[in-house]
Amino acid sequence: MEDLGSVAWPPEPIRTERLLLRESGARDRAAFVELLASPEVHTYLGGPRPRAELERELPEVPERWPGSFVVERDGAMIGQILLRRGTATERSRPAAVGKADLGYLFLPRAWGFGYAAEACAAALDWLAGVLPGEPVVLTTQTANLASIRLAAKLGFAEVERFEAWGAEQWLGIRSPVVPSGHLYGGGPE
Repeated sequence: MEDLGSVAWPPEPIRTERLLLRESGARDRAAFVELLASPEVHTYLGGPRPRAELERELPEVPERWPGSFVVERDGAMIGQILLRRGTATERSRPAAVGKADLGYLFLPRAWGFGYAAEACAAALDWLAGVLPGEPVVLTTQTANLASIRLAAKLGFAEVERFEAWGAEQWLGIRSPVVPSGHLYGGGPE
C-alpha cells in the first residue's frame, strides 16, 4: 500500500455528529497499543501483535502518515480509519490496484453504536472532496459479516471473492460519487 499521492496532509479535523477524525498524536499511543494488541479486533486480520512488541516498537506518535485518521469520541481515541492506494503485489487483486483502499479498526468497546459507519462515511466524503471521481475498494474476510454489512451500508458492491491469508476474502468497490449538475464522466451538463 502507498499513500494517496498529491493529497495535502494533514487535513483539517473532520467533525461528525458524534465523532472527530484527526491526525494522530502522542496522546493516542496507548490506544494504538490496545487496538493493535486486541484479539477481538484482529479476529479476521491474522491475529493481534504482542503487546510487549508494540510497546517497544511503536513510535511516540504512531500511524502519522497521509490517509491515517484517528477516530475520537468524547476526547478519547476509539478507532482508526485508513485510506491508502492499492499497489501491485503478489497478493493484490487487479480490481484493487491503483484505487483508494478503505480500512478501519475500532476498539471493542466502540462496537455496536454505528461509529464505524459514521467515521467511514465522513472519511469517504473527505476523499471525494480531495480526489473527485476516485473509486474506493474494501477487502474483508467473508466470515466477517459485520464488516460486509458495513461495506454494503457505505455503498460498496461485491466485485469478487478470493483466497488469501488462509481464508476467503470479499472485495468490494464503491463507485465515485458524481457531483450534482454533472453528467457521469465529469463534464458540466
